[in-house]
Amino acid sequence: MLDVLARKLECRDDISGAQRDAILGLPVELRRVRPGDLIVREGERQTDSLLLVSGFAGRFALLSNGRRQFTELGLPGDFMDLHSLVMKRLDHSVMAISECDLAAVPHVALRQLMAEDPHLGRLFWLETVVGAAIHRMWLVGLGRRDAQARMAHLFCETQVRLEAVGLAEEHGFNFPLNQAELADVLGLSSVHVNRTLMALRAAGILDWREGQVTLNDWTRLVRLAEFDPLYLRLWKEPV
Repeated sequence: MLDVLARKLECRDDISGAQRDAILGLPVELRRVRPGDLIVREGERQTDSLLLVSGFAGRFALLSNGRRQFTELGLPGDFMDLHSLVMKRLDHSVMAISECDLAAVPHVALRQLMAEDPHLGRLFWLETVVGAAIHRMWLVGLGRRDAQARMAHLFCETQVRLEAVGLAEEHGFNFPLNQAELADVLGLSSVHVNRTLMALRAAGILDWREGQVTLNDWTRLVRLAEFDPLYLRLWKEPV
């Protein structure tokens, strides 16, 4: 279950066989949740961190009027609440967007691993730093990109993140969100999302049918999004 985590960490720095074994040997509890189920509830005390093994999940904030804003998509290999190791209670909730398999790792085991192996501790720290970088990039998109650039950037980011764990095809990926959920990711109305998808499809840049995104023109998509994957830190360098 934790192989997807080891594979992701190995994108960022070398880990030894013993370190890989230490990761794979962490005690876990497997949890399977359905679309729409809450994975983490805002304000509840956490005693373990949840690694997304399969499926899509989303961090979100909910306003008193019922409007929702997603602030990050969780993809396989992502800890959905690693920062709860130090925060204990989160200021947002996490929900399953598709059926998800999760590996719950006790905080006590994570603390012991990080104390015994500072290198792995730094790699886990890097995971939270990259999560913050994704939040910043989404904030820029919500505030300054138009609808087409915002959508293009999301699809570029998702393609690259899924490639890192071997779950993207050469020209696309599985994308189980519906248009209402995509609207809550992009900060747009469902009508605006539909029009934006139609415009990108008409331009021959991408297509989205039955949960599958096909990227027909990666070069134009990257140019439209002004996408630079630097913030995802998906290269090997000592930490």
